[in-house]
Amino acid sequence: MTRVLVSGGVRSGKSAFAETLTARLAPPPEPAVYVATGRPADPAADPDWATRVATHRDRRPATWSSVETCELVPLLADVDGPPLLIDCLGTWLTDACDRAAVWDGPSPATARALAGRLDALVDAWAGTRRSVVMVTNEVGWGVHPPTRAGRFFADELGALSRRLAAAADEVWLVALGLPVRWDMLAAAARP
Repeated sequence: MTRVLVSGGVRSGKSAFAETLTARLAPPPEPAVYVATGRPADPAADPDWATRVATHRDRRPATWSSVETCELVPLLADVDGPPLLIDCLGTWLTDACDRAAVWDGPSPATARALAGRLDALVDAWAGTRRSVVMVTNEVGWGVHPPTRAGRFFADELGALSRRLAAAADEVWLVALGLPVRWDMLAAAARP
């Protein structure tokens, strides 16, 4: 069992690198499961998104299956399944925020609902016995979000990514297409 978190900015190469790591955990012809947390591609509504989804799908081994879901806890609890590649935490969090109805400013009840979903994911990640590679986004490297909802999302994703990194076996940062194993650097910097 290995829990690997891969982070990076938009178009940094993090997804392709995560696929490489997953292929090491499940070298072809071994199966793996690609978990797409984003909305399904609709070529008529958003041809660019459909092209991006197709590009991701085309570069995966034929032995991998794909699942489109934001229900990650049951997948992480399945002890007998093949390795998972979850791409990505940002789109999962968007779904969690939609379900909790927090975009217009969380109330105490909606904040609790979101926190419960985040806690369940962190607990499932920390306790999984499956090998998992999860992709997340470095949202703090871009433009400061001009809206309250954007700032809320950036804060929540940053905090959630830190929690998952703390429970990961490996943490990688991808910038300019170059992966750096962050957990080794962080360990070397500790007194």
